Amino acid sequence: MSSIELTPSQKTILQELINLFRESESAVKGEEIAEKVDRNPGTIRNQMQSLKALQLVEGVPGPKGGYKPTATAYDALKIQEMDQAADVPFRHNGELITGANVQEIDLTSVHHPELCRAEIKLQGSMSEFTEGDSISVGPTPLSKLLIEGSLEGKDNTNNTLILTIDNMAAPAGGEEPLH
Repeated sequence: MSSIELTPSQKTILQELINLFRESESAVKGEEIAEKVDRNPGTIRNQMQSLKALQLVEGVPGPKGGYKPTATAYDALKIQEMDQAADVPFRHNGELITGANVQEIDLTSVHHPELCRAEIKLQGSMSEFTEGDSISVGPTPLSKLLIEGSLEGKDNTNNTLILTIDNMAAPAGGEEPLH
């Protein structure tokens, strides 16, 4: 387990590097990260130097160069790399999204039925999501849980969407749970 303490800015930049690296499977340019996190490319270069010193990022020289996250980066952000992650269907405004994998679902306020919320931790870019969007997650592999709601907010530092739940069903669609 990593004991590296990162600033919110470092977490956001590192998370976006990991998201972009997953999409391209090649080195990511600082300008791409700057655009996604709405920061100046010079700021990204400075942050990358400190992330390199922490051995969370490696620089790749050359015209196709940029930055790559190290294994320690995944540990620092508590991201599990799985060879064969279970596929959890994820819909944004009714459209099935590929490349965004649901890593964790946290039901934060189940005890309050009028204010039921869920936090959905994603692997993938969150730049396309805006408040009020319709989100659907599931059915999950084992319990067949389906959550439908509207986006209340997002935490870019932790790659988390915060939903107000409109509907939650398990097992979804009459399917039997596998546990």
